Amino acid sequence: MFQIIQYIKFLFKSTNQHGVHSPFVYDLVTKCFYNSTKYSHYSRLKNYRNSLFKNKSTIKITDFGSGSRVFKSNERQIRAIAKNSGTSLKRAKLLYRVVNYFKPKHTLELGTSLGIATQAMALGNSENSIISAEGCPNISGFTTHKLSEENIKNATIKTGEFETIIPKLKEESYDLIFFDGNHNKAATINYFETLIDKTHNDTVFIFDDIYWSKNMLEAWEIIKTHPKVSVTIDTFFWGFVFFRTEQVKENFKVRM
Repeated sequence: MFQIIQYIKFLFKSTNQHGVHSPFVYDLVTKCFYNSTKYSHYSRLKNYRNSLFKNKSTIKITDFGSGSRVFKSNERQIRAIAKNSGTSLKRAKLLYRVVNYFKPKHTLELGTSLGIATQAMALGNSENSIISAEGCPNISGFTTHKLSEENIKNATIKTGEFETIIPKLKEESYDLIFFDGNHNKAATINYFETLIDKTHNDTVFIFDDIYWSKNMLEAWEIIKTHPKVSVTIDTFFWGFVFFRTEQVKENFKVRM
């Protein structure tokens, strides 16, 4: 019910490209978000998800995040995880376009899951080196094998809790960080404040499910006010954060 109410509010407050007066954000919305090009890699994104939907094998989950609203047991079928927790095809395509648009060379993903988003970011730019952190050893093992089968060579999965992995990261900065592993207010703010030291002027942060709960929305509102944050874009399902010093501080709500 919380998400339904928030989505109605979002629809009233959001706009399309015609309500965006920042040239940087306008170009991003028109040339990336609303880009209708039928990229050839889209078929690989679709086939990857479909292969997961057909997988009836069962795996035992170790969950370090906020838990599941669907599953009551830690024994879950791969296809059930893909259906209920995996990145949708629409969002996988958008993530592909975002990577294709910004051309990041160093990407960090917090929360690999079944690798749907990982594959999209890997295909979006072949020169993109991705480090993806996954807390569950069984999921990590499955997805590592799956991405290898898909010939994804520019993504490496590290297994462990984020609090353990983040301090060991070797890159001084990242071009893109995708936060998709712990829908918890305190954890989200902690990851944000820790990783903001690994940003540069053109870094983009993407937060998944900013309307997951009242607490997650509170986290998003706190992130928006950080002095290093210049521009944010709320698309309801994702929150984009930019640190461009040449931009006037502004927050956008854009319908997708």
